[in-house]
Amino acid sequence: MKHSILIVEDDASFGIMLQTWLKKNNYEVVLATQYAQAKKEVSSKHFDLILTDLRLPDGDGILLMSWVREQLKSPVPFIVMTGYAEVQTAVSAMKLGAFDYLKKPINPSVLEEKIIAALESEQEVDELFRPRKFMVKGNSEAIQRLYKHVELVAPTKFSVLILGESGTGKEYIAEMIHECSPRRDKPFIAVDCGSLSKELAPSELFGHLKGSFTSAIADKKGVFEMAKGGTVFLDEVGNLPYEVQMQLLRSLQEQKVRPVGASSDIPVDVRIVAATNENIELAIQQGKFRQDLYHRINEFTLQVPPLRERIDDLEDFVAFFVDQANEELGKQIKGVSAKAIAAMKKMPWTGNIRELRNVIRRCVLFAEGDYIEVEDLPVYLEPINKPVAPSNDDFALRPGNEKEQIEAALNKARGNKTVAARLLQIDRKTLYNKMHQLGIDL
Repeated sequence: MKHSILIVEDDASFGIMLQTWLKKNNYEVVLATQYAQAKKEVSSKHFDLILTDLRLPDGDGILLMSWVREQLKSPVPFIVMTGYAEVQTAVSAMKLGAFDYLKKPINPSVLEEKIIAALESEQEVDELFRPRKFMVKGNSEAIQRLYKHVELVAPTKFSVLILGESGTGKEYIAEMIHECSPRRDKPFIAVDCGSLSKELAPSELFGHLKGSFTSAIADKKGVFEMAKGGTVFLDEVGNLPYEVQMQLLRSLQEQKVRPVGASSDIPVDVRIVAATNENIELAIQQGKFRQDLYHRINEFTLQVPPLRERIDDLEDFVAFFVDQANEELGKQIKGVSAKAIAAMKKMPWTGNIRELRNVIRRCVLFAEGDYIEVEDLPVYLEPINKPVAPSNDDFALRPGNEKEQIEAALNKARGNKTVAARLLQIDRKTLYNKMHQLGIDL
């Protein structure tokens, strides 16, 4: 199935050029040259991404994004196109929920990377009700122990901290806790703390009033207020800026939030489920994470096992992801050969379930026969029993000097973000977010 993109650009020649280029890259594309026309298009058709100019003859891209969020309650990601002199305004647009921005003139390779990142990103902007995702539960001993703990803690009011490597399905476990709790009929809102700067976080978490800062063109509810009666999932909570941690602790303790620019508090009733793949205790020792906040969010701990510790579940995941990919790509792959399954069971799967899903999607796309064979598997996958070059471990992202570490991994990977993320042992979404935070050119 092709992804659909809405281009909102008043420069007709430039808009047509973008439309032609995107169609050649197998996207469905609609071009609107005015704010009013864009509103009409997005009201009548579903789009997977909106690529909008910042300035329009009858409005602007920020107004369009605010209208889509507030009136249509749509989580569609926005990428804002801007001239060099308007970059600061585009950054402000990101504070209001834009996925990313692009400086003109547009570099096609950068545009392609950002479109792929936006479409693949699991973080949807200002999302009120995150869709419930079916996932294979598995029957391995390791995962069954985890599910028993989920059943115990879900009905309680405990704050839960979910630990596990990147790609193990921590958000799925968080959703399972929510679905098994008395709050199941209320919102479940996921927040990627790794994407929140100290400037962005207060507005995103607690909301803001119109005029409280430049580009605050309307009142905005924070996720705590939007999740009233439900669950807030703080993903990668270890990346939350230290300056924001005190504000979060106060909100959790008092069950109140104060929007940016407000003079009074708003009572909130939410349950906190947090997750991280970082060593929080080490971050506390290094003065990067508040110990009192750690104890507040860690009333109950769950450890999600990596795929290599539940390898008996791999076949179930493979079958599920093949069906998903067939539906997405319009293919009819029947399954994976026994030899390919055997080979996959010997792989390390450092990216865990997320990596497995991506591998299956690529295999389904390129497979020429009815079944995925060994030769269809990516060449970078290395067997578990094959020695791993110790130099690769040197790139694993650790607390401190993150900018230098990321730049070193990017140099090693010759600019390939997927390879760099694998070297750093983080997912690509986290890499993009950290590059934004640290000012590393995408």
